[in-house]
Amino acid sequence: MGKRDQLIEALIGTSQIDPDDYSPITSQNRVKSLGYAIAGWIYMLRRQKNTRIQAVASIGVMAFALWLEISLISWAILILTITIVWMAEFMNAAVEAAINLTTSEIHPMAKVGKDVASAAVLLGVVAAVLIGLLLLGPPLVDKLGL
Repeated sequence: MGKRDQLIEALIGTSQIDPDDYSPITSQNRVKSLGYAIAGWIYMLRRQKNTRIQAVASIGVMAFALWLEISLISWAILILTITIVWMAEFMNAAVEAAINLTTSEIHPMAKVGKDVASAAVLLGVVAAVLIGLLLLGPPLVDKLGL
């Protein structure tokens, strides 16, 4: 295989894999797919303690932003930031579930996978706190007349 063929394979090889060949549960029904996604969210809220903390924090921050009457651009950034943290938490849980399914033994690389996925959540939370301070701090100072 020449360099050109290797490059083409690297670029499009994955797109040629049909998931139906490897998974008995791929859904062709968009309504069912939506149901699976909602089931995943419900699982997260019921089984993952951090997600419940995130839900309370998200609602609290949004209520605080409403009280501060932030701009539409600030709302967009705030919603995007909160969403990214939720997505990181969901991906962390997915990685942990896949690793747990793959091995029952404590393996150093399983630890790496879990720790790195968890670090992604931590990174998102730190960024969210900083963005929250930047977006909500000035309106809070104005509202309090400081």
